[in-house]
Amino acid sequence: MLRRLIAKHWFLLGIIVVIIAAHHHPEFGRKKGPLKPEVTVKYLAISVIFFNSGLSLKTEELLGALLQLNVHAFIQVFTLLFVPLLVWVLVSILETFQLDPWLLKGFLVVGSMPPPVSSAVILTKAVGGNEAAAIFNSAFGSFLGIIITPMWLLHFMGIASSISLNDIFIQLSITVVLPLISGQIVRVLLRSSAFPLHSIPFGSISSATLLLIIYTTFCDTFLQPVSDVDSVDLLIVVLMVLFLQGFLLLLVFILCQHLPLQLTPQDSIACLFCSTHKSLTLGIPILKVMFEGHPAVSVVSIPLLIYHPTQILLGGILVPSVRTWMKSRLLRTQSLPHYL
Repeated sequence: MLRRLIAKHWFLLGIIVVIIAAHHHPEFGRKKGPLKPEVTVKYLAISVIFFNSGLSLKTEELLGALLQLNVHAFIQVFTLLFVPLLVWVLVSILETFQLDPWLLKGFLVVGSMPPPVSSAVILTKAVGGNEAAAIFNSAFGSFLGIIITPMWLLHFMGIASSISLNDIFIQLSITVVLPLISGQIVRVLLRSSAFPLHSIPFGSISSATLLLIIYTTFCDTFLQPVSDVDSVDLLIVVLMVLFLQGFLLLLVFILCQHLPLQLTPQDSIACLFCSTHKSLTLGIPILKVMFEGHPAVSVVSIPLLIYHPTQILLGGILVPSVRTWMKSRLLRTQSLPHYL
């Protein structure tokens, strides 16, 4: 029983373990330390994550979903325009309660993130929704996020970044765009050679690499004098993450039923998860670039680190109910697929 739980939630446990390890042995993963994160993490690890994503994405399904403009427009406008503005309003309200200002900035980071390449697709597939649309919008959102997310952060957070927006774009292009395209090219070559791509543990590779990035991020922080996060503030962050996710899920579900978008039930499922989920995989690299050497980087990353596992857990809890809803809608339109 315990072994199954560990196998199922190993990434969530891994986040706790690497943060504890960073606290007890920060010298190993610090900048210019034995691990050399300024090279191994800043360039190699981040590139591995996105090369792995490019290798796992199904090119033919992405091309097939390309013309579903109504789905794409809803997801991208909602997640990259509406959600950042909504979170900005929420943070403006929370500022009156004198919460930790860096935690509030972390909420702005969450709101500015694009949809993830993994969790939204996995949950859409689990329900039986439009997986191709989820894959396309997750990948397309990541590309847009390279440009839009840093712009939102520079606008909202008022930080004096040590590098220009152009430098950010170049940095992320090298570590994100090129590996993603390279992964797609290698995927085509491997498929032509009948290589069993399904045998590669894509999700585990990305998650393990991401744990390395989280570890080095906290190593630098624990070696610098920063004020402890108040436990009450941390509890409020957890509650606000739950509130924000619940509100966004409910709002997207209602909008998909009432807006004249001509969405199928399967399209609505893709919108539900892609519009409300936020990318930790892209968020951590952006924070590493924009807050490099900043003592508050771990505090800023806390809301995103909480949001990521929460969206997976909430999504998993909702899968049976959402699947039941989709089946009933398909039965009503007399188009229930045989595999449901």
